[in-house]
Amino acid sequence: MPSQKVLEEKKQIVADLSERIKNSVAGVIVDYRGISVADDTKLRKELREAGVHYSVIKNTLIKFAVDNAGLEGLDDVLNGTTAIATSETDYVAAARILSKYADSNATFEIKSGYLDGEVISLEKIQSLAKLPSREILLANVLGAFNAPIASFARAVQAIVDKNNDGANAEPAEA
Repeated sequence: MPSQKVLEEKKQIVADLSERIKNSVAGVIVDYRGISVADDTKLRKELREAGVHYSVIKNTLIKFAVDNAGLEGLDDVLNGTTAIATSETDYVAAARILSKYADSNATFEIKSGYLDGEVISLEKIQSLAKLPSREILLANVLGAFNAPIASFARAVQAIVDKNNDGANAEPAEA
């Protein structure tokens, strides 16, 4: 039987993970089998830079945490080597980064994920992974808003330039 200290540590891990899951907009659960230390370090750095929290936690602790967070349907994927990636603000970062890595590594596998507190299918995770980053989407939207204004400004400038050319022309001699 584990000591009281170990039980308290595990309860704290479950509480922290439950809170992390509740506060996140998206998460991905992966089987990290076959990843080298160098690749794991690179992957963790990329996830961290994207604002994604990635950790390896025992399946039983993840199970308690997802149950506390109200996520149903993840029990069947909580076996083998498991890591969880969560993001508080970016819906696609974890899926995009982990899917890209899974495509290049045959043993690294995405098990499941969730979005806004609902478990989603692997197909939806793959669809999320194909979306551009938030910054690129915002740039595209702003570019679309800016295009008509820029066209209008060029048209007004062309009219001004045309009128100035006529006003600056020297009068013809009689």
